[in-house]
Amino acid sequence: MIVPGSTGYRLPTEAQWEFAARGGHGSPGNFTFEKAFPPRVRQIRWANLAGGGFLDKIPVCVILYIVERQKNAPAFRSTINAIALCAVGTEKAVSNELKKLDLAVVESGFGRVRFRADTEGLYRSLIGLRAADRVLLEMCQFHAVDFDALFGEVLAVPWERFVPAQLGIKVAKVRSNRSRLRAETSIQAIVHKAMAQRLCRAYSLARLPETDRAAELRVYVEKDTVSLLLDLSGAPLFKRGYRAKGGIAPLRETTAAALLLLSNWRRKYPLYDPFCGSGTIIAEALMYAWDMAPGLGRDFAISQLLIADGKAEEKVRGEFRAKINAERRIRVSGSDADAESVRLAMSNLGSAREIAGGGIPEHAVPEIRRVPMGQAQPPFDGDPAGFIVTNPPYGKRLGDQAAAQRTYAEMAVLAKHFPGWKLAVICDHPGFESFFGKKADSCREISNGPDPAYFFQYERL
Repeated sequence: MIVPGSTGYRLPTEAQWEFAARGGHGSPGNFTFEKAFPPRVRQIRWANLAGGGFLDKIPVCVILYIVERQKNAPAFRSTINAIALCAVGTEKAVSNELKKLDLAVVESGFGRVRFRADTEGLYRSLIGLRAADRVLLEMCQFHAVDFDALFGEVLAVPWERFVPAQLGIKVAKVRSNRSRLRAETSIQAIVHKAMAQRLCRAYSLARLPETDRAAELRVYVEKDTVSLLLDLSGAPLFKRGYRAKGGIAPLRETTAAALLLLSNWRRKYPLYDPFCGSGTIIAEALMYAWDMAPGLGRDFAISQLLIADGKAEEKVRGEFRAKINAERRIRVSGSDADAESVRLAMSNLGSAREIAGGGIPEHAVPEIRRVPMGQAQPPFDGDPAGFIVTNPPYGKRLGDQAAAQRTYAEMAVLAKHFPGWKLAVICDHPGFESFFGKKADSCREISNGPDPAYFFQYERL
């Protein structure tokens, strides 16, 4: 855009400045220069006015280029706090993953791990984390004991640096604990109102667009401290894209990955799942063994935000794809007594291989066999003892707690068929050990919702 003037070029009018500051969005209206312009462009204009117009002969296209560069620049140039949400009890696994991704862990606790990341780091966490359910951007933390303080603090956040004009907003979740602000529906309404007011003012809109596409915010209030977290994931991270259909009450992919990480299984050891169901544990084990990032087959909500960086994302995806290696000897297998579960498992494992984009040969996918648990045997002749990692049918999955307890008792045969192997089992019954007939070396509670589960580990069967 070049604006002709009597001397060849001139600075744009106030309306043109406004239009440029919005990156071409909206139309001239009520305008506050200080709020609309990025700081660098503001400095250029004020210097011009104070210095007698030394920019008068600079083409407007150059100035607008500066504006455009500011508009497309990330909202942060160094690192910023982000939160990885996970099942309670799996924080250690997620913390270790973040460190392996070269991301600095700040703190962890109760289903959340705070870490620092730049733009590329956010993409690494979204694509590379196996055990996290979501990645959220920590917009701010502040103290608030009443709704006036809450509204004012939310209004002060520069949402226009993150949320584009064409995107709606949604306060997806509110949790309050031990705080004077307790009414979660009221908190939700106040936060939404403040966000909407700020964005409407920034973009000169009467109201935000009504659309299915929305930036989602989560609000946590703990001891009168409010945390505003902007979702970068979109669909939960356990939706990898390879499981079109699960069995009855299937295990989440992120929980399955956490079990593998917490069990200390490594790809040099055999792994077997005698209750494989739809194959989730086997699929996650294969992806780990292949060095295949779990998020390669999907997109993320960050792509809708102003901090999106397509080049950074493609770079990170390329780095992850380059790491995929199916040439190693991998001994991962499983079985199930149900023929439909076996069919589903094989279909899901094939889909996981396809997500790799041709990097995994078909013969690298193991065959899942239809075998009752009581008849299962190590499928790898001559190999050392390995790991059994499994999720036996829960009582609620069978519809009969007594039947589940009989299954736990029948699992004692695994010690005969898999002597010396390690066992890691997750179930919803805290008394699993009494039915199995052996005390576990360790047990931890893993909770990802209202129903707790228990992860029992045996160092040797």
